[in-house]
Amino acid sequence: METHKLYINGRFMTSQTEETIDILNPATEEVISKIPKSTEDEVNQAVDGAAAAQKEWEQTPAIERAKIVRQLGDELEKRKDTFVSLLQEEQGKNYELATGEVDMAIDFFRYTSEWARRIEGDIVPSDRPNENIFIYKKPIGVVAGIVPWNFPVFILARKVAQALTAGCTLVLKPSQQTPNTAYEFTKMVDELGIIPDGVYQYVTGTGSALGNQLASHPKVDMISITGSVTAGTKVMEAAAQNITKVNLELGGKAPAIVTANADLDLAVEQIKASRLLNNGQTCTNAERVYVHESVAETFTEKLKQSFEGVSYGDPAKDHNVELGPLVSKDRLETVEEMVAAAKEEGANCIIGGKRPDAESGYFYEPTILTNVQHDSSIIKDEIFGPVVPVVTFTNLEEAIEMGNDTDYGLSSSIYTENLNEAMKVINELKFGETYVNRENMEAVQGYHAGIRKSGLGGTDGKYGIEDFLITQAVYMQYKK
Repeated sequence: METHKLYINGRFMTSQTEETIDILNPATEEVISKIPKSTEDEVNQAVDGAAAAQKEWEQTPAIERAKIVRQLGDELEKRKDTFVSLLQEEQGKNYELATGEVDMAIDFFRYTSEWARRIEGDIVPSDRPNENIFIYKKPIGVVAGIVPWNFPVFILARKVAQALTAGCTLVLKPSQQTPNTAYEFTKMVDELGIIPDGVYQYVTGTGSALGNQLASHPKVDMISITGSVTAGTKVMEAAAQNITKVNLELGGKAPAIVTANADLDLAVEQIKASRLLNNGQTCTNAERVYVHESVAETFTEKLKQSFEGVSYGDPAKDHNVELGPLVSKDRLETVEEMVAAAKEEGANCIIGGKRPDAESGYFYEPTILTNVQHDSSIIKDEIFGPVVPVVTFTNLEEAIEMGNDTDYGLSSSIYTENLNEAMKVINELKFGETYVNRENMEAVQGYHAGIRKSGLGGTDGKYGIEDFLITQAVYMQYKK
């Protein structure tokens, strides 16, 4: 069993701490590795090293940075099978999704590298004679990137690729539940030897300790975290000490609206795909479904039938498994508690609602709840499990109002064959993303961002790169 080392200033080092965290396979509950709880001094070394490397890295020609970022994607492709296996083992993804996640990470490195020569400023007219105004775009500096457990390879790619392409140095902290893929990536970085010392740093530990130290560090210029609202709030509080910029992708409570004009078979297929994606543990998952009362019974029965054949098990042992385990015992117990509370509030469980028979692992059956009250906790709070609460509506205005009635604002979707209905929902739903007649899954060239408690800033595409940049205005007067 391997205990991770830290990667600081271009070399691996054994942590000075004796405190470690066990990493479990959620399908077997077996310990598969250990990570050290980095000391305060070790984190300071990493940040200091990134700050020292910043000047040279940002002055590296953009095309050279691009070549390095692209090569990371190319090398990741060569090692794809290793990353897929590690991802299945540490996070419980099924084979299809694990493969898809690694493919997206490869694509993200390659796509983002192409933006290095497209980071552009501007020239604007001055009100004064003999003066030009230049707008420069420059790297923000040292970025602390905190990666979540639900997409540990792809979101690592997001943070690494965008930071390095923009000319920023990076201190990476993986999730304390799924660090093995990040450690393998760090080994890959070391073996390639193409990133200058100090530009990429790797430290491990708990989010509460390490995240707060990174966010409050005076030499960190931006903290980029993908995680829970609670974690994001703590990071913001810590970052406020130095007025450090925050980039937050937090929770979601995506509504899926199914109108009377929807293709119900398509809606069932796509909502199932969205809800069960990553075992229900995705911020963009359809977390609550609003169905027009005239088609609610038919839709619910079709959705139930689609859930009946879902297979579950250890994805690392069976590539045909559709549903793997939840990531931890705590996550499983939370889902159980939420479903139990919904039943007490009057919801009907028409399928699932319990753990399946299994010798080990944090499994939970695909679950559908009907007769759910819109003010119930399972409608208001993020489930992060394979549970679908269904609410009926009488008209589209009511559905939109209920959809917007949330603290979150990341993803949303509408299922209809009526263009007018689609446009009304697109224009009136208050979310960072809206998907029409398809599952909730963003594209690398799009823009992934939420509002309200779903976060600040965003990622992906040309707008995502901008979050890693600062704008400098230069007023230059000259003589005739």
